Amino acid sequence: MATDIVSQLAESLAKTVVEEGELSYKGQGRKLDDSQSVEEIVKDIKDFEGLQALRLEGNTVGVEAAKAIAKALETKSQFKRCYWSDMFTGRLRSEIPPALNSLGDALMLAGAKLTVLDLSDNAFGPDGVKGIENLLKSSACYTLQELRLNNCGMGIGGGKILAASLMECHKKSSAQGTPLGLKIFVAGRNRLENDGATALALAFQTIGSLEEIHMPQNGINHPGVTALAMAVQHNPNLRTLNLNDNTFTEKGAIAMAKALKHSRSIQVINFGDCLVRPGGATAIAETVSEGLPILKELNLSYGEITEEAALVVAHAVKDKDQLEKLDLNGNYLGEDGCKTLKDLMEGMNMAELLASLSDDEGKLDDDDDDDDDDEDDDDDEEEEVEEEGVEEEEEEEEEEEEEENVSNKFSTPPATMRPPDASSFLSFPSPDKLLKLGAKRAALIEQQVDVADAIKTAEAFLKIASVYKEDNNDVKSAVLESVDALLKKVFSSSSVVGYNFVSSLLVLLGLIKSEEKVKPVLVVAGHLQALEHAVRQDYFPTESKAVLNAFMSRKNQALESCGASRHKLQSTLQTVHSHS
Repeated sequence: MATDIVSQLAESLAKTVVEEGELSYKGQGRKLDDSQSVEEIVKDIKDFEGLQALRLEGNTVGVEAAKAIAKALETKSQFKRCYWSDMFTGRLRSEIPPALNSLGDALMLAGAKLTVLDLSDNAFGPDGVKGIENLLKSSACYTLQELRLNNCGMGIGGGKILAASLMECHKKSSAQGTPLGLKIFVAGRNRLENDGATALALAFQTIGSLEEIHMPQNGINHPGVTALAMAVQHNPNLRTLNLNDNTFTEKGAIAMAKALKHSRSIQVINFGDCLVRPGGATAIAETVSEGLPILKELNLSYGEITEEAALVVAHAVKDKDQLEKLDLNGNYLGEDGCKTLKDLMEGMNMAELLASLSDDEGKLDDDDDDDDDDEDDDDDEEEEVEEEGVEEEEEEEEEEEEEENVSNKFSTPPATMRPPDASSFLSFPSPDKLLKLGAKRAALIEQQVDVADAIKTAEAFLKIASVYKEDNNDVKSAVLESVDALLKKVFSSSSVVGYNFVSSLLVLLGLIKSEEKVKPVLVVAGHLQALEHAVRQDYFPTESKAVLNAFMSRKNQALESCGASRHKLQSTLQTVHSHS
């Protein structure tokens, strides 16, 4: 008798109404294959007056069981919240879309007005997104406030379907005078990559009501991050932005910093493990110091940030009276840098807000702490990220095949390697990318450069020159052809443009100091070899050659590593100067 009472009590507790109108079977591990297996659940749903929420997490639901549950939901017009994460464990891929379709159709038929849809931890891939596509476009989701699709393996294809569905929902709901006001979006670990993230960014930009965006670990690089930055600007109430473990690099971090500059609502920024690098961290610090009045947490851990940049970040938070945590762990501070950072935080009475620095990577050597090297490395990192993504997919496919008796593969499409474009080459230069631009490479690169911006033009020249290879005729020809096209455009524009270009080039080569504190690049032989070719061409003005000759003749530490190339350039400059 006592046992029966305990059993009944346990069953009652399992169904405890946690929130108003909620029926819960959470974590009961039930294997619900057919209509018989869900008879009790169906009865409970039917008997529950004013049912608003149903928790099915931690059970496994088959197609027939889903249909029976759906039938019971068809009359529940007050239904609002679907807590349906982790409910397809061990199911075939082909079972999930029809199960989701049945449940979605029932909610639409009931006239439900959803506020929460949580389907996290269901590895359903793009096909699973198709299973909720009609629901997301329907009036049942015009009121949706939380959409949680964490760890669903959506892939690029699923991300695009999801974005299109949200756009359609917003369009239709706006036409009814009640535009979709989505507040929380969660889609970590979905292999969305740049294309999926960009599609979703457009949807976010259209919706404009988001308060939380969580998209960690999605293989997103700077193009996708830049698209998301645009979306951030259009969501003024955004409080939490979690993009942990994606690959920003400085370019993406700077774009995001600019987007956040005018935000008044941001409380939590998680850019940990995003390789924001020193330049990105400094840009974010500037945004923090100038705005973000209610910032509570800033995570820039594992970002290859140096001591100097970390101290700039620390200074930036000194007036943030609501700050609760600053995380700079896992960067390149070194023992002395960690101590200096701790002392600085203590001096600002904020020592307790600094996260542990236990995983600091040690101080970078001067040769390693360089933007140009970083950019060359970024290309390898992006390729490595894509390769890792493919490997992860293959591993997950193998796991799914074992779980699903090898009858139904994990269907997320492998990452496709898109051909490089001129913008990609200039962001992350490599010989291979330059060659793959084809016969029109010079024109394509020229179109990307606004010669009115002297620093950007000089940077473009040095990026092209950085991949120069004396022993590879194809690469050598491609570099010189591209350099000629760019510099012809520079020097044919006006004498002012030409003068500004040469001045900026001298700054970036470390031969003169900049009033604007522009950081010089690490000079490599290719820079001087390409320049030596350029000064021999008719388009290069005599007065510019004279200026270069004057500065190249001076002793300068920045050029010492390129002795032979420097000597050849000096010799050529002196020759052409004497013939002028």
